[in-house]
This record gives sequence, structure tokens and C-alpha cells, in this order.
Amino acid sequence: MLSAGGLTLSAGKSIDAPVGECEHACVEIATSLPAFLLSVLLISASPGPAMALIFRRAALRGLGGAVPTVLGLELGLYCWALFAGAGFAALVAASEVAYLVLRVVGAVVLLYLGFRAYRAAWLERRTPDADVAPVPTSPGRRPWWGSFGEGVVVQLANPKAAVFMIAFYPQFVPSDGPVFVTTALLGLLQITVEAALYLGLAAGVARAGAWFRRPRIRRRLDAVSGTVLVGLGLRVAVSSR
Repeated sequence: MLSAGGLTLSAGKSIDAPVGECEHACVEIATSLPAFLLSVLLISASPGPAMALIFRRAALRGLGGAVPTVLGLELGLYCWALFAGAGFAALVAASEVAYLVLRVVGAVVLLYLGFRAYRAAWLERRTPDADVAPVPTSPGRRPWWGSFGEGVVVQLANPKAAVFMIAFYPQFVPSDGPVFVTTALLGLLQITVEAALYLGLAAGVARAGAWFRRPRIRRRLDAVSGTVLVGLGLRVAVSSR
């Protein structure tokens, strides 16, 4: 009977232990959520390639033109969150070759977008100034996917995203909990908060779209956007870890 009781007690412990660990992990995640959300808000509000792309797209094409860019950026960010949960982001950050390749690709993408904005500003110089701004047309299927893909590529080609994920997420993932599932859920929460913030920014900028789309203002906006993107591209190219 004692041995049977011992077996029963041992089995009870083996069954209850995972439940207790799960409850402990859930409590730990819940208590760290306010700090996580505050960090996400501060990080999302900091200037960078995403902010520059969204601002330019919303100013020149309205809210409808900025939506695919926001969705593409957030999909790219969520991919990095999943990569971090699976351990791939750590491999990229630790590998000199992988990090260098990603850094070069990211710099090339940003430089390309910057010079394209410069080209648009130069072409706008041939357009006579007018007091009435052109009305933005709704993006077709191909421009929609082009803007979406642009956002995905800009985010995936950002080497700092890999370093950020492996440095930021472990602070909020319990060591005794399911790492991949927890990281995936936190990533989903982050992209939801960021998407709401970026869409709010795009909506605010789009309200002044008529002013931004005036030829003279548009030239200046393209020139400033090009300078910002080229500067970010050069910073990615020369930056270290």
C-alpha cells in the first residue's frame, strides 16, 4: 500500500508539475506585459526606415496607399519574431557572414529607395507649380503588392532587427515556459500595437495630403525622404553590432 501510495503520489506530482510551471509562466508573462507594451510603444515611435516610408507614402498617396506598406513592415517584423523564437535570429546575429550579407542587402534596399525618392524630386522639377494638388488615385493591385513587398523587404533586410529580437524578447519570455509559443504571441501583440500606431500616423499625415501633394511641397518631401533613407542606408552599411 505504501509503495502504491508512493506511486500515486509520484504520479500526482508528475502530472501537477507541468500545470504549476505553466501557471507560473503565465503569471510571469502577465506581470511583464505593461513593461513590454511600454517598450514597444517607445520603440515604435522612434524614427527609422519604417517611419520614413509610412510618412512619405501617406503624404503622397493617402491612407489607402500607406496601408500595404504598414502591413508589409509588420509581416516582416513578425517573421523576425518567429525567427527569434526558433533560434534562427541568434544564428544570424552570431554569424559574421550572415550578418554581413544581411547588412549589405539592407543598405542596398534603403539606398535604392532613397535614390528613387531623389529621382522623383528631380522629375517633379519639370512639373509647373500649381495651387491645386492632384487627387490621389486608389492603388491598383500591382502597386498594392509592390508597396506591401517593399515593406516586407525593408524589415527583413534589417540586420538590427535580428540583434534587437534576441536582445529584447528573452527579457519577457519565461525560461521555464514554451519559448517559441510565447515569442510568437508577444510578436503578435507587438505588431498589433505597431500597426495601430503606424496607421494612426498615416491617417494623420493623410489628412494634410492635399498640402503635401502640391508640386513644390512634394519635391521637398521627396528630397527630405531621399536624404533620410540614404542616410539610414549608409548607417546600416557602416554600422557594427
